[in-house]
Amino acid sequence: MANTVFDALIKKLNEHKSSATEFMADGGCKDYTHYRNMCGLIQGLSLAQREILDLARNYMDDDND
Repeated sequence: MANTVFDALIKKLNEHKSSATEFMADGGCKDYTHYRNMCGLIQGLSLAQREILDLARNYMDDDND
């Protein structure tokens, strides 16, 4: 698959997700509120990834028609 803007976005979101996950795994959250915020961040990044993947799929399908 050729590198597209979609691939670049997915890669960047993956980096942010990995960073947040590592931060949490290393005990970086100072309290439960901070933990919940980090969970929300990871959830939001995952949602954004799914939306971009759907958009990319639709874009590629339109190209093939």
